[in-house]
Amino acid sequence: MKKRILLVDDHPLLRQGIGQLINEQTDLMVCAEAEDRAGAMVAVEKTGPDLALVDLSLKEDRGLELILDCRARFPELLILVLSMHDEQFYAERVLRAGARGYIMKREASEKVLEAIRQVLKGGVFVSNSVSARILDKVTGQSEPAGPFRWSKLSDREMDVFLLIGKGYGTQQIAKRLNISVKTVETHRANIKMKLQLSSGEELLQQAIGCAQQIGEI
Repeated sequence: MKKRILLVDDHPLLRQGIGQLINEQTDLMVCAEAEDRAGAMVAVEKTGPDLALVDLSLKEDRGLELILDCRARFPELLILVLSMHDEQFYAERVLRAGARGYIMKREASEKVLEAIRQVLKGGVFVSNSVSARILDKVTGQSEPAGPFRWSKLSDREMDVFLLIGKGYGTQQIAKRLNISVKTVETHRANIKMKLQLSSGEELLQQAIGCAQQIGEI
C-alpha cells in the first residue's frame, strides 16, 4: 500500500512539482491538495492522508495554525513542514506545535523524499545544525543566538513582535490578533524583558530585524 500524502501550499506550480515527484515513487502517492487552512481541514477529513506536507505561508493564514488545528482534530496525522522560511527560526516552533519535521524548499528532491519517509517511519526530521542547537538549548549548554535568540518568545509574543516589525501600532495589533490593547502591552513588556531590551526603540529595531531576516517584510 502506498502512503497517502496531502499537499498544502498556496502555489499551484509548487504543488504540481512536488506532486509529480511524490507520485513517481513506488511507496508514495498524493491523495489530495489544498491551498489554505480551511481546504486542508476538509481534505484531511475526506481523504484520511498518512502525512500532510505543509507550507508555513498560506492564503490569509499561517501554517502554524493549521498544524495546531490538525493536532487537535486529527492527532494521528503526521505533519512535515516544507517551507522557504529560515529553519533556524521556525523549526523548533513547528515541532512544538506538533509537526514531526521541517525541511526547506531549497533542499534537493532526494532530501525531501528522505524527510517524508523518515517521518512516515515515526521519526523526526530536521537539519543537523537545528538538531544540535535544540539539544544545546535543552541541556542548557549554550545561550541562544541569532534567530535562536527569538525562540525565547512564545508563539503569541512572536505574533506581536513580527507585527511591531511590520509597523503596526498597539491598537492595530490588538484588532488584528483579536486581543485587548492591555494584552498587547503585556506582551510588549514580556518581549522586552526576555530579549533584554531597555526601550521601545530597541524593541522596534529588533522587531524589524527579525521580520526582515525571516522574510516577513
